[in-house]
Amino acid sequence: MSEYIVEMRHVTKRFPGIVANDDVSLGIKKGEIFALLGENGAGKSTLMSILFGMYEPDEGEVYVRGKKVETFSPNHATELNIGMVHQHFKLVSNYTITENIILGMEPQKKKFGFLPVVDIKNTNKKIAELSKKFGLEVDPTQKIENINVSMQQRVEILKMLYREAEILIFDEPTAVLTPQEIEFLLEIIREMRRNGKTIILITHKLEEIKQVADRCAIMNRGKLIEICDVAETSTKKMAELMVGREVSFTQEKTPCKPGEVMLKVENLVVKNADGFPVVNGVSFNIRSGEIFAIAGVAGNGQVEIADAIAGLAPAAGGKVILDGQDITNSPVKARNKMGIAYIPEDRQTWGLILDFTLSENLLLRRYDIAPYCVNGVLHREHFTEKSEELIEHFDIRSGQGGQTIVRSMSGGNQQKAIIAREIDLDTPFVIFVQPTRGLDIGAIERIHSQIIAERDKGKAILLVSLELDEIMNLADTIGVIYNGQLLKIAPAETMTSNEVGQYMMGVKE
Repeated sequence: MSEYIVEMRHVTKRFPGIVANDDVSLGIKKGEIFALLGENGAGKSTLMSILFGMYEPDEGEVYVRGKKVETFSPNHATELNIGMVHQHFKLVSNYTITENIILGMEPQKKKFGFLPVVDIKNTNKKIAELSKKFGLEVDPTQKIENINVSMQQRVEILKMLYREAEILIFDEPTAVLTPQEIEFLLEIIREMRRNGKTIILITHKLEEIKQVADRCAIMNRGKLIEICDVAETSTKKMAELMVGREVSFTQEKTPCKPGEVMLKVENLVVKNADGFPVVNGVSFNIRSGEIFAIAGVAGNGQVEIADAIAGLAPAAGGKVILDGQDITNSPVKARNKMGIAYIPEDRQTWGLILDFTLSENLLLRRYDIAPYCVNGVLHREHFTEKSEELIEHFDIRSGQGGQTIVRSMSGGNQQKAIIAREIDLDTPFVIFVQPTRGLDIGAIERIHSQIIAERDKGKAILLVSLELDEIMNLADTIGVIYNGQLLKIAPAETMTSNEVGQYMMGVKE
């Protein structure tokens, strides 16, 4: 009998214009944490989607517990006790946690002895007990639309556990989590292994792999490069195998040469839907040629500050002044024309139109001006020309170039598309919110270089990031936010990451 619980032999999968998996063979042992590492678009998610039955391989074979898989469908994968948490969650927002977990396999009881009804009451109890057992406490009666992303991820994990999955696939599980939530999730993954589960982790975060994985398969452009023992392989070596070149973990930058104040925020107040102030009297300036970074634990008001400046959230008080003009109540399009570029936190909701082509998304901010539109007529040849230029310059990987439907692209390449579009606008002020979320180490290095290059051209830059290393690497000035207020603003070189971390937790001088 095979020593592997999962075996993939010579698996190849093609999509129009791209070979996503190219003759991949690997084996995963029962009870291990096995990581799949690679750049955005390297074929990691496609390979695991084949295991989960979402795709059928064009060539090659898949074996689970020594038996060849003949039928590829998520239902059959569930029968084989395989579960998958996708990078972008598959939840119904106006259903409760319990309703999402049991969807498709609803437990029934007979009412009046003959009428079948869904047994929600007992299922709520069962799910509460299951969540407690694995340290994933949830309130089963809450609706998905009322819970945050880390809680939604718990629901996705509970969906697998409820279906008694023994092989659990996590696709970029920490992409939308805070550092504290990441630690919590990694502990849950360890606990699952202690309970005899086999875990497959699709990621590009090297430190997380070092913390939890036993072995790691490294992929590059659809090919399997190497399978290595994590304990014996350095993160530097993994990064080089993944990207195919030497990677720098720190960003070189020249000292800041700030000019005039480009953005002035005075006593800004932003309220949430319940009328509670989530930003409370915040003031700061950003000068041309300066990167001003806001550091803070998620949910302390930093995203609302960025949204209020961009016009996506109304200011309940205070002023936003761009290059001497009060834009506090200006509509979004007017702010764009006055010189704001914006990379939002949620790429799929605010950054892209998923069912448009890549070319259309890259020109979303310019489609109504010449040469792309003349006398109300769109000139597609100019869309094609411009999008090809951006795809090449920003290394956006897509099967059919500019004609690729954005929904079909990997999350990291979707992010690159937004960054390409906004940087190419060449505006005097750029807001980056979580710019490298979901990006691999090679792409992160390139984006960091681009942010610094924009600063060196004299742009004023607001950076909002949950990654403390990113802030310490890039910022010229750091503002630390806690509970809707900036506790500290200081030049980056005068603060250590430890001091920033203390302010993030609300410790004042």
